[in-house]
Amino acid sequence: MKKYSIPFLLAAMAIFTSCTSTKTMTESNKNTSKTPFVWEGANVYFLMTDRFNNGDTSNDLTLNRTKKTGKLRGFEGGDIKGIAKKIDEGYFDKLGINAIWFTPIVEQIHDGVDEGTGLSYGFHGYWARDWTNLDPNFGTKEDLKALVEKAHAHGIRIILDGVINHTGPVTAEDTVWPNDWVRTGPNCDYKNYKNTTSCTLVANLPDVKTESMENVALPPFLIEKWKKEGRYEQETKELSAFFARTGYPRAPKYYIIKWLTDYIADYGIDGYRGDTVKHTDETVWADFKTQCNYAFTNWKKNNPTKVLDNNAFYTIAEVYNYGVSGGQNFDFGDKKVNYYQNGFNNMINFEFKWDAQKDYEFIFSKYSNILNGELKGYSVLNYLSSHDDGGPFDAKRTKSKEAGTKLLLSPGLSQVYYGDESARSLVVEGTQGDAALRSFMNWDEIKSNPETQKTLLHWQKLGQFRKNHPAIGAGIHKEISAQPYTFYRTFSKGDYSDAVVVGLDLAIGQKIIAVGSIFIDGTKVKDAYSGKETTVLNGKASIDSEFDIVLLELKK
Repeated sequence: MKKYSIPFLLAAMAIFTSCTSTKTMTESNKNTSKTPFVWEGANVYFLMTDRFNNGDTSNDLTLNRTKKTGKLRGFEGGDIKGIAKKIDEGYFDKLGINAIWFTPIVEQIHDGVDEGTGLSYGFHGYWARDWTNLDPNFGTKEDLKALVEKAHAHGIRIILDGVINHTGPVTAEDTVWPNDWVRTGPNCDYKNYKNTTSCTLVANLPDVKTESMENVALPPFLIEKWKKEGRYEQETKELSAFFARTGYPRAPKYYIIKWLTDYIADYGIDGYRGDTVKHTDETVWADFKTQCNYAFTNWKKNNPTKVLDNNAFYTIAEVYNYGVSGGQNFDFGDKKVNYYQNGFNNMINFEFKWDAQKDYEFIFSKYSNILNGELKGYSVLNYLSSHDDGGPFDAKRTKSKEAGTKLLLSPGLSQVYYGDESARSLVVEGTQGDAALRSFMNWDEIKSNPETQKTLLHWQKLGQFRKNHPAIGAGIHKEISAQPYTFYRTFSKGDYSDAVVVGLDLAIGQKIIAVGSIFIDGTKVKDAYSGKETTVLNGKASIDSEFDIVLLELKK
């Protein structure tokens, strides 16, 4: 593991100690719109499209999905318009969110299946039937276009969720894909690389033969469907153009890559989260990233007035059980794979919820060292709860403040799972399996419950601080004092520099914060948590507030 030398750190700190650079930094922070968006420090909101907000009740029931389901196993009404409405209302702005990732919105199987937990429909989005179309329960492509435009107007990036390795289950209504497209066995046993990649994820999910390089024809049911919908000629024309341009064989994975990257080319989405990444050969994702980059570059060229910045397309890998301590490799037992070198900028960090059991300095220094060492140029996505992790950090929601502090102040990307910020219950009576993790967003509690509002405010303050300061997620961490606990973060990119000082578990009332050599004497600083302002004197900042947290930044 690479560690920075004392001379390097002193050099980094020196940037912020001269009057000239302090003045420059003050000027660059007067207007927060000048703060660059840095993926490595992003604050990502992850939501289940169907469970977040109902913006259009007319699509609550579609495709005759009327069968009685298990509790929280059917469509609940959330949709793309619902997400867009919350963007309009400023909900994400107040939370300091600058990227939204939502579950897949492609057309799902029409019928439902019982996996032993009651009949389920594809409300979660992971049971694809047609990658080229949106599911009517989620909305239309016009809705998606409007959502992306609204998000970009608020400086928020959009991350879609991409599934390449499996289709939806087979039902009486939903035909199995042809044998040259999918396998229906054996089930994965996860004992080695082959038995994780060339097998079915679970018994009822046909596995796409992503290792195949053989030409395959379109499934007959898809041809029939497209003809009924009046778009067969257009879809096949686009496929011919794609295969002619890329030179790829007409293998299953390349069809799906084409279909997924169309959403980039058509709407300018900013990133993809790859689902069940370790269940395919890693080269699938390298090819996927190549086509994502091509589509994003083309979208920028065709929409010059809509381009937000010069950031490249961003990809996040879900490699189940990967942890940041593994560095760039994931170990299958008989083979190690580097997904960062096969198409991904980032990997979801399944280790964070365990690290969050430790103290602040353990977490912050560990992540800063790894992300500025072995993983420099890449990052991880930290989370404390999600849609499919049955062992969240705070299942009973008794540590919501601590959870927010640790997640939002840690180096790396933060994943706020919808309802983390409002203590949405993760224990729902009558549910089975992961359904308890997927209840509808608790908007009523946000409106009426003072404790919920207090929790939300804590997450909002920390989230906005994180958004305004790339140093938090993408910078270098250094402890100033163990007792009381204070630290600084520094970050620079090009002409932009950022530095903050944070104190945690402090006394209520008057607090004297050592600021190291980050803010020189005479510098006016503001505590972003309480709103109080002060001037640094003798290397210290004095803040009198009713809180035990201080978030010091240059006064704007």
